[in-house]
Amino acid sequence: MKYKELSESILAGVGGKDNIRSVIHCATRLRFKLKDHSKADSAGLKNNPDVIMVVESGGQYQVVIGNHVSEVYQALLATSGMGEQQDSPSADKESLFARFIDIVSGIFTPFIGVMAASGILKGLLAVGLAAGVLSDTSGSYKTLFAASDALFYFLPIALGYSAGKKFGGNPFICMTIGAALVHPVMLEAFQAEQGGNAPLYFFGIPMLLINYSSSVIPIIFASWLSCLLERAIHTRLPAAIRNFTTPLICLALVVPLTFMVIGPLATWLSQLLADGYLFAYQLNSTIAGALAGALWQVCVIFGLHWGLVPIMLNNLSLTGQDTLLPLLLPAIMGQAGATLGVLLQTRDTRMKGIAASAFSASLFGITEPAVYGVTLPKRRPFVFGCIGGAIGAAILGFWHTTTFSFGLPSLFTFAQVVPKSGFDATVAAAIVGAVVAFGFAALATYFFTPDNTSPAASAVPAATEAAPQATVAPDLLAKITIRNPIAGQLLPLEQVNDETFASGLLGKGIAIKPTHGRVVSPVNGTVSSLFRTKHAIGLADENGAEVLIHVGIDTVKLDGQYFTAHVKQDDCVKVGDLLIEFDIPAITAAGYDLTTPVMIGNSEDYIDVLTASQQSELDESAPLLTLIK
Repeated sequence: MKYKELSESILAGVGGKDNIRSVIHCATRLRFKLKDHSKADSAGLKNNPDVIMVVESGGQYQVVIGNHVSEVYQALLATSGMGEQQDSPSADKESLFARFIDIVSGIFTPFIGVMAASGILKGLLAVGLAAGVLSDTSGSYKTLFAASDALFYFLPIALGYSAGKKFGGNPFICMTIGAALVHPVMLEAFQAEQGGNAPLYFFGIPMLLINYSSSVIPIIFASWLSCLLERAIHTRLPAAIRNFTTPLICLALVVPLTFMVIGPLATWLSQLLADGYLFAYQLNSTIAGALAGALWQVCVIFGLHWGLVPIMLNNLSLTGQDTLLPLLLPAIMGQAGATLGVLLQTRDTRMKGIAASAFSASLFGITEPAVYGVTLPKRRPFVFGCIGGAIGAAILGFWHTTTFSFGLPSLFTFAQVVPKSGFDATVAAAIVGAVVAFGFAALATYFFTPDNTSPAASAVPAATEAAPQATVAPDLLAKITIRNPIAGQLLPLEQVNDETFASGLLGKGIAIKPTHGRVVSPVNGTVSSLFRTKHAIGLADENGAEVLIHVGIDTVKLDGQYFTAHVKQDDCVKVGDLLIEFDIPAITAAGYDLTTPVMIGNSEDYIDVLTASQQSELDESAPLLTLIK
């Protein structure tokens, strides 16, 4: 399995299967609910070359993976033997806000991708109608409209399933309750009542019928009640009949209660939520836009943006349109512009590689690689991106730009703001606001973010080339020297045959082609992490530097064979102390590349990380890197 080793490492890093209460994933991250956060090894996970970042927020332990998170999630389930969702009542006293974020993300993340795709398809159909390419009476339009609208029309069914799983009940019972809400018989009765017919009665009790198609909140409350009832009665029923009796009781009680009580109350709450947002928006839509554009990426960092998803969907279900989602488009474009500014401005080839891939991803709404790998470590670009987002969103707010379908804010949002009547000023405002956000962030980053790297810092001479003059830091700056842990030939980090190392996501550094099979300590400090397979080790320097030494590429697959560790985690070490021995001939014969990256995990804490020697080969403990603070 492609991601088996990574999933095993993550499973160990979160404290093992027994420490996991539940796990889901969104577009870029695995979202764990852990029983005991103190058992998680955040430092070890951050040192993993395939993990972008670890974030603890909203009661969740989030491991940021990237666009291939779904494959890692499936590998994690297979490795751990867990089902798709594993949950148990929490003994922790979490805040109401943390519980709310956890519930919302747990309910919506399973189908957020197909929901975004449906919204994009709706937007493209609107563009086709406005441009005269499609007719709403044609078979082509009706077929594609059915594909784009199906999830939203039957949203209570999808929400019933995911809410049932999140609340720890039988998801098929909750899904059936959702289906009852949009059943043709009940919709026909609703339409008949709207036409003046007598209302329906349930054993003499009048029912307040509502069109629950595309609704969000009623089915979530109904699912919660169903799961609560299920837990209360299931164990009390005889084992021989409980498998069908429990669903029978839940359906017979919850469905009528939903139509008579839960649905109307939840719909009333939904309307209050929509009216409350609309009131705040109408107080000053320009200021509302500026706040949304400035703070959206801050919320994304901590995974708190899920709290806004129900508001967007609720607005769409009640009014058929939403003014919150378009305000987030400039926030995305702002970070994309800041990333482009770094790409054009930096002379560090490693950073250029990171920025190039992050820039393309951010245009399509995935900003975590840009934020964690480019703008946030440099600080100023992130701030410029947020300012650009605020300016651009203020423009959209002023013109009341609106979306007519749900989706992730991205380039495709331009299609979703086109009304059926055709292109108008609100569409132009969306374009102008996004361009302003993008342009401001890109130019501000390019001209006002100092590039503290130099050509000599981003390239190390190969053995066949003449070594350029090493960059020397000004004497007034504090400098920390990292010694060479392995005797061998020096190579630029970007020449490592592994994109994660070469891109610099794990920090700045250098690579070594070993000539001796031993790793010695490059610092005075402690062993912060030692991989079970002994192929990699993390060290905490007494001056604060975090050093990661990764012997070879993909050598984790050797499972410790040919490696011998002479220290253990938390040991104190001094420069030159033997850490690890490895068998160069045996590892090479097994087909593995022994190129060894040596990286500074907290590079963002330093003005720069420079090579400390002009030589192409170094002995053990010779000066290797200079950290300028």
